[in-house]
Amino acid sequence: MFREDFVWGVASSAYQVEGAAYEDGKKASQQDVINKENYEKRGFATADIASDQYHHYKEDIALFAEMGFKCYRMSIAWSRIYPTGQEMTPNEEGLTFYDAVFDECRKYGIEPIVTLSHYETPLALATAWNAWADRRTIDCFERYVHTVFERYKDKVKY
Repeated sequence: MFREDFVWGVASSAYQVEGAAYEDGKKASQQDVINKENYEKRGFATADIASDQYHHYKEDIALFAEMGFKCYRMSIAWSRIYPTGQEMTPNEEGLTFYDAVFDECRKYGIEPIVTLSHYETPLALATAWNAWADRRTIDCFERYVHTVFERYKDKVKY
């Protein structure tokens, strides 16, 4: 038996579950294209659809609650917030999606725990600057992190 203070939860990454890889302003991340050809050849799901949480997050979170989960460790897709990574203003549709996910978690008493980068650097930064090999990527990441912290400061504690 688990201790009373044990936190039972579930974890995912945006790449693994969201799908909608090119919807509502989102552009490709490195993960969206890495291994895509091999996955398609073998009949595996790719980031294009994944488990389609983008369209089914309410059902997914309701199932988490039914299973008694108290936390959900998830990542935010950087390229859903800043599609190429180089924009000066964020993609509001991407921000709104995560607002809805966090609100749904709160509805069921599930604490969101957010990973800011789960190998999901916008593909445009990798192609233009070799991603993290160039200091400009760090500047773009800093803008993304600031946006996420400001937007979700009242919804995400961890």
